[in-house]
Formats: sequence, structure tokens, C-alpha cells
Amino acid sequence: MRAAMLRGVWLLALASLLAGCERPVPQDFRDYVGHWRGEGMLVVISASGHGHYERVRGRQRTSIEGPVHSFSRSGFRIGIGALSARFEVNEPPHRDEDGRWRMTVDGVELTRLEIAPADAEGGEGLRI
Repeated sequence: MRAAMLRGVWLLALASLLAGCERPVPQDFRDYVGHWRGEGMLVVISASGHGHYERVRGRQRTSIEGPVHSFSRSGFRIGIGALSARFEVNEPPHRDEDGRWRMTVDGVELTRLEIAPADAEGGEGLRI
């Protein structure tokens, strides 16, 4: 019982630490915010500074979630310390000739899905 309670306290402290590390995405990088999908890859970046990454290659699945930070023209990071990963941005977010948002991360072309949460800037509900 005591071990389970200590484990619960530790997990709560860790969750609080992770939540406290999130900072809003810098204004210069607001185009990165959204749900991005490409061949075997999903990247989700929230305006509040939370990131989620999944990649499937054959039978291998990689997933990381946490604060998104260290934005630069060459990339960004998701996670904290040793539990983080750097993502190389080969081509930053831009609109293609059809008006769709695209970017290339770690060599994979991603397309932004037009899904916005109800609390998105200027948004009223979901936009799909």
C-alpha cells in the first residue's frame, strides 16, 4: 500500500513537472502549430507548447510526448533532457499551390490537417 502511494505521488510530481515546462510556441513559429501527418509519421504541436510525435518504420514504432521547445530555423525539440528528441526541419511550414500547409521534418513531407480545437484563436468549434 505504501509503495503504491509513493509511486502515485512520484507520478503526480512528474506530471506536474512536465506540465510546468510547457511554454507557448513563440510567435515566429506559430505556423508549426497543428496536426501534421506524412508517410508513417505524425507530429502534433499545440499553441500552448505541448508536442506529440509518432513514427512507424516497418515493425518499429517510436513515440515521444512532452513540451515542445528550442525552436530554430533548423528544427525543434520535444521532451525534457535525456527523454527528448531533436527534429530537423528540412523545409519550414509553407502553403503549396493548392493552399495546403506542408513542411518537411527529418526527411518526411508532412501535411497539416485542418483540425482546430474549440479554443483556437479566432476559431468557433472544430474546423475539419
